[in-house]
Amino acid sequence: MNERLDPPNSQGPSGWTGASWQSSKGQATDATPGNSLERFLGGTPAAVFLRLLLISLIVGALLMWLDIRPADVFYALNRFINRLWNLGFDAIREVLQYVLVGAVIVVPIWLVMRIFNTRAGTR
Repeated sequence: MNERLDPPNSQGPSGWTGASWQSSKGQATDATPGNSLERFLGGTPAAVFLRLLLISLIVGALLMWLDIRPADVFYALNRFINRLWNLGFDAIREVLQYVLVGAVIVVPIWLVMRIFNTRAGTR
């Protein structure tokens, strides 16, 4: 069992330099795609398009099998957003009423206290 151990600083297999490959010209090329569009998409546009097409086909077949149509999804989403919108603004309107009622009492008291504190500090 005479196995040769490479030193810790060895380059490993020929052409391999950690997280990058050596090109034929000896230049290291990153394992990640070259341009920013490919980095954003997660691959080449054609490959991403094909993956999305296949996944859309599978999900669409499942939804059609469950008798869920695209219009139903959009109507449900529209109803959800409308309910959330109405609920949110009703809640905001109610909170603003509480704030205004409280401010009618708090702001004049605060103003009087500030005036008295200013006068006490000048003496």
